[in-house]
Amino acid sequence: MATEFQRRVWEAMRLIPRGRVSTYGAIAKYLGSDAVRAVGTAVGKNPYAPHVPCHRVVRSDGKVGNYSGGEGVPTKIAYLKEEGVEVRNGRIVDFEERLYRFEDQQVTRSAGS
Repeated sequence: MATEFQRRVWEAMRLIPRGRVSTYGAIAKYLGSDAVRAVGTAVGKNPYAPHVPCHRVVRSDGKVGNYSGGEGVPTKIAYLKEEGVEVRNGRIVDFEERLYRFEDQQVTRSAGS
């Protein structure tokens, strides 16, 4: 059974547009939390992939990170490439330009998050 925090992470991932990426830390910040590892856990437990696009969540250094679906990281890279995101040597090309920031989004923060 999913926690409320996990559901909020999955909803945040739905905001990341096709052809863009975001980071575990950016999602945590958007949710008003510093629980970056908990975000990573929620991303890894996403039962709705690829419709809830966990493949668009990458490390803050632009590396693609892990992926638990399909064939693992090659599947994540294939999804990203399909969306026009170039990956070279395990890193997002033009990472800063591709990076989706949540600053313009509103979020309802619950107590304790």
